[in-house]
Amino acid sequence: MIVALKPDTADEKQNQLVDWLKGMGLGVHISKGEYQTVLGLIGDTGKVDMELIASLDIVESVSRVTETFKCCNRKFHPDDTVITVGDAKIGGGSFCLIAGPCSVETEEQIVAVAKAVKQSGANMLRGGAFKPRTSPYDFQGLKATGIELLKIARQETGLPIVTEIMSASDLELFADVDVLQVGARNMQNFDLLRELGHTDKPILLKRGLANTLKELLMSAEYIMASGNENVILCERGIRTYSDYLRNTLDLSAVPMLHELSHLPVIVDPSHATGIARMVPPMALAAVAAGADGLIVEVHNDPLHALCDGAQSLKPEEYDSLVRKINAVREAIK
Repeated sequence: MIVALKPDTADEKQNQLVDWLKGMGLGVHISKGEYQTVLGLIGDTGKVDMELIASLDIVESVSRVTETFKCCNRKFHPDDTVITVGDAKIGGGSFCLIAGPCSVETEEQIVAVAKAVKQSGANMLRGGAFKPRTSPYDFQGLKATGIELLKIARQETGLPIVTEIMSASDLELFADVDVLQVGARNMQNFDLLRELGHTDKPILLKRGLANTLKELLMSAEYIMASGNENVILCERGIRTYSDYLRNTLDLSAVPMLHELSHLPVIVDPSHATGIARMVPPMALAAVAAGADGLIVEVHNDPLHALCDGAQSLKPEEYDSLVRKINAVREAIK
C-alpha cells in the first residue's frame, strides 16, 4: 500500500502517522521526493482501513500495490535512486563506467589495466577474484589473493573496486571491497542475498541467464527487505535461440526496469555477446536505451587471458569506445 502525503506536511504529523502504522505491525518505507513524501507500507495491509487513512488532513492519496516487489518498486520511491561509490555516482542522470579484466591474474596485469581504463575515463575497476566457472577444471580465480591485488590497484589509481562474491561465508574477505557483485548464477541464491542485505555496501545484481525481469526485481527485494537499499541492477544477456552469440542482450529490459523500479540499471555487453568485436555496438545501443552505466571487460593481453579473453577489449579499443559513448550520450540529451 502507498500513502502519498500532501506537500509541506509537518514532520511531527508525518512521524505520528508513521508511528501509528508501525504500531499495526507494518513496515514503513519513507521516500522523500522533491515535491512529495511517499510512505510505502509493507506487511499485512489487508487490515488497514484505506478510507480512514485517506481522510487524514495530511494525506493526499492512498492506493494498493499489486506487484509482489515493494521496496524496489517505483511506486514506493518515485525518484531515481542515486548510488554513490567514492567519487562515482550511478543513477538519476549520472553515468558510470566500470571496466577491467574478467579475472585478476597478477599484480602487474591488474594495475596496468586499472591505469589504462582510468585514463580512458572509467569510474570503477572490475576484476574477478572468485570465479564461478562451468567447468571445474577452468581457472577459478586467485580468491583472497585476488582481492588483495585489487586493493593494490585501487591504491595506485584511486578507482573503487567491484568484484564478485559467491558465498556468504566469504563476507569477511570483502570487508574492504567497494561494490559486491552477485553474478548471474547466484541471482537466486536467497541465503546470500539476505546476508548482503545486512551489509551497507552497494550490491551489483546481475540478471540470471534464464530469469525474468520480475524474478530479478524479486532478488533485489530480498536484499532491500533485509535492510540494504543500495542495489544496482545489471542486464547481462539471457539464453535464447541465438547460435552465434554467447547470450542475447535484452536491451528492452533497460527502459522497462526504469519504469518498474527506481534502482539504477547498467548493462554488461561483454558477457552478453562473448565476442570482443560485438561489445562496442551493443555498448552504444545500451547507452541509447537509457542505461545508467556499462560494465566492460578489458584486458591488456586478451590472447593469453586466463578467463574470457575472447570477449575482452584491449585498452586502446576501450579508449575508442569511451569516446563514442560520450558522443552518444551527448546526442541523446
